[in-house]
Amino acid sequence: MRLRVEFTTEPFDLEEAPAHAVAAREVIQKAQLDAVDVGPFGNTAEGEADRVLDAVGALLRNSLEAGATRVSLQVNVLGEDTP
Repeated sequence: MRLRVEFTTEPFDLEEAPAHAVAAREVIQKAQLDAVDVGPFGNTAEGEADRVLDAVGALLRNSLEAGATRVSLQVNVLGEDTP
């Protein structure tokens, strides 16, 4: 099974990426996932279910430890007809 995760961390800082955002992005970039897209207001990545779920756990731990006060995420199952 393949999954897509979309996430944001808060609080936002428009001047520079806060430590919690950097921590979350580093987890996703190191997780060997496909189609990783990081941006200032949202991030997405796709991959095999085990890798995505492991990355989500690490993302939550690391971003909260780095000062996130809120982490919003959505996980979708990708099918053959999912864009």
